[in-house]
Amino acid sequence: MQERPHSRPQRWTPPDDDGPDARALIAEVAKGDERAFEQLYDLLAGSVFALIQRVVRDAAQSEEVTQEVLVEVWRRATHYRPDRGSVQTWVLTLAHRRAVDRVRSAQAGRDREARVGAQQHSRPFDEVTESVTTRWEQRQVRRCLTTLTELQRESVLLTYYRGYTYREAAGLLDAPASTVKTRLRDGLIRLRDCLGVGR
Repeated sequence: MQERPHSRPQRWTPPDDDGPDARALIAEVAKGDERAFEQLYDLLAGSVFALIQRVVRDAAQSEEVTQEVLVEVWRRATHYRPDRGSVQTWVLTLAHRRAVDRVRSAQAGRDREARVGAQQHSRPFDEVTESVTTRWEQRQVRRCLTTLTELQRESVLLTYYRGYTYREAAGLLDAPASTVKTRLRDGLIRLRDCLGVGR
């Protein structure tokens, strides 16, 4: 019995033959000819999709990447150089790069989700600690509010804690809206400094 040699997966290499129309079509596409683009699309879309699907392995993602590649062909047709290879080689190289980028992006997203999930899992929620922290923060805010002028304090309380607009707060405080807005800004800056936020 004869032993078969093990076949290794072959590295993808783009084909080298365009057929008679592709170079003429890409030249017209570079000039903005939509009809030429439709013909080029019909000529290449099947092989672009097949290549992308082999890399991405998901039909919906493959269709999306195929559309992205063909839009890129439309936009970058002027970048095609005949001395560097056939139109099909150029387009399939773009397709292969896009497909690999999509796979890498998807993997990076999964890795990121796994890291976030692991971090959230490793830090259990502690109600007592959260409650103590919240009370401490509230005391700090109340203490810092006492350092504001009366108009600053009232402006902050009305707009941030009671939900009034600048104009409504101005009416309640019997002060111009521009003054309330300025006092609010100044008050927030003093609160920030007092609380040590952003240091």
